[in-house]
Amino acid sequence: MPRAAVAVVLPHPESVTVCRYLADAGFEAIPVESADELARLLGSRDDVHLAIIDGETDLDRALEMYPLLHDGGRDIATLMLVLPRTLGRMGAGSAGTARDEYFTRPYALESLRWRVEAMLIRVENWPADGLARTALASSAESPIIEEQTLIGGQGQAEASRTGGKIVIVFNPKGGVGKTTISISVGAMLQMRKGQRVLLVDCDTITGHIAQSLGLERPRTLADAWRESAILGAAGSGTVFAAKSVAEIATVHGSGVGVLVMAESPLHTEILDPKRVADAIGEARASYDYVILDMHPDYGPLNQALFNQADRILIPVTPDVPCIRAAVQFREIAEELNLRDRLSLVINRANSGVSASDVERVVSLPALARIRSAGMLFVRAADEGKSAVERFPTAKVVDDIDRLADRLIEVTHPNAGTRQGLLSRGRIGGSFKGLFDRIMAQVS
Repeated sequence: MPRAAVAVVLPHPESVTVCRYLADAGFEAIPVESADELARLLGSRDDVHLAIIDGETDLDRALEMYPLLHDGGRDIATLMLVLPRTLGRMGAGSAGTARDEYFTRPYALESLRWRVEAMLIRVENWPADGLARTALASSAESPIIEEQTLIGGQGQAEASRTGGKIVIVFNPKGGVGKTTISISVGAMLQMRKGQRVLLVDCDTITGHIAQSLGLERPRTLADAWRESAILGAAGSGTVFAAKSVAEIATVHGSGVGVLVMAESPLHTEILDPKRVADAIGEARASYDYVILDMHPDYGPLNQALFNQADRILIPVTPDVPCIRAAVQFREIAEELNLRDRLSLVINRANSGVSASDVERVVSLPALARIRSAGMLFVRAADEGKSAVERFPTAKVVDDIDRLADRLIEVTHPNAGTRQGLLSRGRIGGSFKGLFDRIMAQVS
């Protein structure tokens, strides 16, 4: 299946750089300089499914071009550059279409390419697995620009210093909702908070993230490393170290990247804990959040990953066995000098022991309380979706929304609250109305 064309409306030389990078990833990127040129392009072709428009440096041109993407029965998704202070004011009452997304300068080219990838998957309902691999295969050899290079910002050094955040979801007791919370928070950050998310199933024994998201037999980290070892032994010269986990991950329809460690617990011998931890750490370069759903044990792999974590969420259900397990982990975390990274998430909070008693007994604060809504999560998983996608107005999704906001606050303590980030589930109305209201607020 041919790849969709992308119209790129950015100033020179930024437009040239972006077009070349997207072209190396397998897209047909078409530079556009004026509304008349865009009109001619759309009139002559029907395979332009996405437009990247600069609403930061040339808002008037953006407002002139935006209606062209929706005239004559068109509904072409738009990825819009906006001012950071403008993006921070996009909340309830924002406008646009549910297929539009927004980003700010500075941005990494690799991150932009992934945004394009995810948007086209949602817009066209193309097979996520095949589409992602096609782009990854071509982008892996791109000589144009390093992954960490930022456009319109301070450059590579600052990006590598800050990087994405690694969040572990762990409790030594099973059945407490680790996978449900991992999937839900990942989808919320990706879909409503404007974050690029990689969801990693680190449970090689009972993990089921891929199945819950309807991903059939995704390529695993063990598969990729085993293939690389075979090719190397055959003298092909292939070096797997040049590839990242982002190149192995499968893109879900929500836009979340999904990485599975291994398909079977019998085939994990290649997953050396240090190598895995290093690969996960390097994923900070490509994602805003890397969320690890962990198996309930204290083995070498988990210990290596604990050291990478910026925040460790401990789901706790209000029952005595689970609370005891959380207390045990807090004590072990103190020995490992990890206590300051721990936060509780009280799951099924409207039943059993009170949330305040849980916090007091475990001696840790709770970031959020998630009410019981088991059947909603089951129904969403049956359709291969997160509850955020399937039941966006449910009260439990509001709980997840608050958890995502709190997670952003504790992992970005100097950035202030970011609850105003764009929520695609709440946008509606005209694009011009959005900017009229926002720019009035900013000024």
